[in-house]
Amino acid sequence: MTDNHIDEILKIYRQIRPDIVKRLLSFKTEFEKMNNDDVFAELSFCTLTPQSKAKSCWKCIEFLREKGLLKNGNEEDLRINIKGVRFHNNKSAYIVHNRKIVSKIDLKKFILKNSNNIPELRKWLVENIKGYSFKEASHFLRNIGMGSAIAILDRHILKNLVLLGVIDEIPKTISEKVYLDIEAKMIKFSKDTGIPMDHLDILFWYKQTGEIFK
Repeated sequence: MTDNHIDEILKIYRQIRPDIVKRLLSFKTEFEKMNNDDVFAELSFCTLTPQSKAKSCWKCIEFLREKGLLKNGNEEDLRINIKGVRFHNNKSAYIVHNRKIVSKIDLKKFILKNSNNIPELRKWLVENIKGYSFKEASHFLRNIGMGSAIAILDRHILKNLVLLGVIDEIPKTISEKVYLDIEAKMIKFSKDTGIPMDHLDILFWYKQTGEIFK
């Protein structure tokens, strides 16, 4: 591990830890207040985020909800109205497909019922929600306050894990095995540094962007 990078991370963490704690607490309290439409909006936000800016994706979700399209729009409606998001054609189809899947269950109740086994809940999301890999499923779970023991292996996370010597390089492709392998190394790093897993993601994001977001 690179001592200078670890010292830098620890220094930043000491400075912003209260803000991270506050943000993570807000994820939990916000989820408590959510209805199924709100939860689906969060699910759809994480469908849009791959290779796109998080802020643009959230603005898009807010616009779709305001127009009633997230709940009732067809694939064409979504395709026309999703702006500033890469691969919007595919992602429009994913949202419509996912809406059909979650319409068969009480989404919030289902999540709460299965929240005692986050790895299995994450696997269900990967297998049933179109557009979701382990990264998107982990992102969604973190955003509803259930990400304390899982990793969101986005590029900014992987980049920092390389800098810190946790992994040797950013893999070209990430299979389930590779994902879980890197996640295990990140969990060890989390224990070694005393920085909780869900704090690490926000910390790395802050280091890259200078702000705390979703």
